[in-house]
Amino acid sequence: MSLGMFGKGRRRLTLFYSCIMCVFLVVLIFGVHRTMEWAISSEQARELIDTASNISEAQTHFNQHPGSPFDDNNLYKSSNDRLFFYIFDDTGRLVNFSRASFRIEPFILDVISSREILEGDVSVYGKPDEKGRIIKVMMTSCRVYNTVGIPETVYVGKDVTAMYNGMQKATYALIFLGVLALIIATAVGHVMSGKALVPLREAYEKQRQFAADASHELRTPLAVVLASAELLENDPSIKSPFLKQVISDVRDEVKKMTKLVSDLLVVARSDNQALKLKLAKFDLAALLQQTVRVMQPLADKKEIEIQTEGDMKETEIQADEQKIKQLVLILVDNAVKYTPEKGKIILGLMPVERGLVRFTVQDTGIGISKENQEKIFDRFYRVDKARSREMGGNGLGLAIAQEIVNLHKGSIAVESEPGKGTKFIVELRTRLRSKLV
Repeated sequence: MSLGMFGKGRRRLTLFYSCIMCVFLVVLIFGVHRTMEWAISSEQARELIDTASNISEAQTHFNQHPGSPFDDNNLYKSSNDRLFFYIFDDTGRLVNFSRASFRIEPFILDVISSREILEGDVSVYGKPDEKGRIIKVMMTSCRVYNTVGIPETVYVGKDVTAMYNGMQKATYALIFLGVLALIIATAVGHVMSGKALVPLREAYEKQRQFAADASHELRTPLAVVLASAELLENDPSIKSPFLKQVISDVRDEVKKMTKLVSDLLVVARSDNQALKLKLAKFDLAALLQQTVRVMQPLADKKEIEIQTEGDMKETEIQADEQKIKQLVLILVDNAVKYTPEKGKIILGLMPVERGLVRFTVQDTGIGISKENQEKIFDRFYRVDKARSREMGGNGLGLAIAQEIVNLHKGSIAVESEPGKGTKFIVELRTRLRSKLV
């Protein structure tokens, strides 16, 4: 149906646009997060390195002049109580210090004792506290020597938990704004895609209306031409074999044209949602068997055997009997056309399960490739156009079959392999609630 087709196209356009925006926002948020992390880390690292250099110089001066005061207040670039330092000699003796907060000092001493802090490198260490919150500490180290030449290590660090928490909150805010922007962008994309499809919808509606009007107007003249051809064919005064052949060809072509016009009218009505279901209870098994009897004379021309499979016991469903009959005829006729001589066509009926009934139409024909299986239900699509013209196909049969299945809230699927035949599987509800669709 036109509304469904355009609605599906609009949803695809919206989804495509949303995916592009989602990728863009993810990259943007990740980039901003990494930029903030780099800006904070590099600035804090520079401060730590400068502080470590100042402390090492002060410690060297203190070692050379033991009586001089060690004023650590002048060693910091700013008055920041989150900065701290510890100086240990190689024996592990604490030489000097400016203590960190009591709640993080055990963690800092553990890091120092593990000797993970390399000289000149700045690293961030994390550990959850008793409440589960992550404590972040940035640390570096440098070496100094005392008066007797014993090396000492200066460990300088800073509690950067608040900074990283702030960065995390900023990232969460960015994610929230990104989701909000994505929702707005999706809504805008949905509106814009709808506007973009307006000209296509209008052109499609004009085309559909033309097909419906033309099909309706052509039915009467074609019926007159067909009746005239049949009269001429039965006229005993026409003796010429050539004229009889011409009349027969005209009649056959008019029949093909009549079928095409009828199919076009069905398609146009389905687009306009004008097709109605006349629900009634009938035996699906009996309908399948009747189809076998009706189509067998046509199949006999190619020595094709049509048979049923399994136990064709009475299977009552509530549906539009004429449309289901048309559906089965389309599938069987399609199988006869594309099954070579001396082939086989099998109609199967599966037991009713959970309110659904399934029947299959399987042949030993030429089969359908994977890339074509997704397109065979499209209108006017023919796998082999040259052969389809020879066989009288117009590319509307399977499209109408799918339309009938959709009207009955069912499904139709195909299983096929080139050279090994094709199997159509149809599932229908045994009961329909609405009489009009």
